[in-house]
Amino acid sequence: MQIPGHIDPVVTPRAITPRSDGRIDLMGLSHLQIRQLFEESQLDEKAAKLRSKQVFHWIYHRGVTDFEAMTDIAKTMRPWLADRFVIGRPQVVEAQVSSDGTRKWLLRTDDAQDYEMVFIPDADRGTLCISSQVGCTLNCRFCHTGTMRLVRNLTPGEIVGQVMLARDALANGRRAIWHLHLPTRMRMTMSAIILPMAAC
Repeated sequence: MQIPGHIDPVVTPRAITPRSDGRIDLMGLSHLQIRQLFEESQLDEKAAKLRSKQVFHWIYHRGVTDFEAMTDIAKTMRPWLADRFVIGRPQVVEAQVSSDGTRKWLLRTDDAQDYEMVFIPDADRGTLCISSQVGCTLNCRFCHTGTMRLVRNLTPGEIVGQVMLARDALANGRRAIWHLHLPTRMRMTMSAIILPMAAC
């Protein structure tokens, strides 16, 4: 049974959710996309190629969210980056930890849409369930998202941001060796992933 209310079966994709401060969120963007943004912001081609490679590494390999922490980028360049760009994480509205170690986050986008993420630990691995949409057209009883109407697809940055947020939380702040403090085996599932098939 579908949830009452407006349901748009074809949600218009968007690359980046606009921010109120006008800065562009680099989270979820590829090396090439970051480079193109730098060139559009008046960096010359050579500088854009170098800086995009450095920034990409800091974002995805080191988990950094502050340009000031990017030590191989000139100090004079860091404010230029911070004025134009941001490395986002989803806003955490609420975080819960159960007695068995399961973690649940209620998250919010820059345009004030709420969605959820859950991490379920196991003896030798963990399962991270991330959202791909705000809301859902299916009314599955076991899923809170299923009680909400479909609003829109999450952007690549909002989806990747969930993974980065979970890694931050599981690493407990040990950023210097960020990738070493995760479960040895991590399984990932996506809620609402069946929806593209629901229109068939």
